Amino acid sequence: MSNDKKGNVKVGDVIPAFDAVNEKGEKVTPDTLKGHKNIIFFYGQDDTPTCTKEACNLRDNFKAFDSKGYRIYGVSKDNEKKHQKFINKYDLPYSLIADKELSMMSAFGYYGPKIFMGKQVNGVYRTTVVTNEKGIITHIIEDVVSGDHSNQLKTALGI
Repeated sequence: MSNDKKGNVKVGDVIPAFDAVNEKGEKVTPDTLKGHKNIIFFYGQDDTPTCTKEACNLRDNFKAFDSKGYRIYGVSKDNEKKHQKFINKYDLPYSLIADKELSMMSAFGYYGPKIFMGKQVNGVYRTTVVTNEKGIITHIIEDVVSGDHSNQLKTALGI
C-alpha cells in the first residue's frame, strides 16, 4: 500500500470526539484519556498473526513506556468479550478499546478502503498516535512495523 494513508488528525491536533468502551465495558472518550500521556495503536483484529505480533511487542516493552508515564491502548472493532480473551491469552498489561461502531477509528480517519492481499477492502489503517496529558497529539506513526513497533516508539519518543 502506498504511503498516502488517510487520517483526519495531525500532530498538534486535539484528540477528536469519539465514544467507545474498553474490554470491561467502561466508557472511553477524549476526556477519559486526558491527564495522562497515551500511546493509542489502531489494529485490525485480535488474535491474527500480525496484530498479535504488534500487541505482544508492546507487551514485552510495556515497562519502558509505563515508567515514562505512558498508558497504552489498542483499538480494534472487536467486542469487549473478544478483547478480554485476547488480553488473557497473551497476558497483555494494557487496555483494549472495543470500537464496534467505528466511532474512534472514523474520528481519527483510520478506517476505510485499502488493499489487502491484492483486493480492495474496508479496514483499519494500522497507525499509532501518541498524546500528551492535555489530549494533544504529539506523534503519529503510520508505517508501523508490528514486530518492532516498540523500538519505533522508543525512537520517536526519545526513550
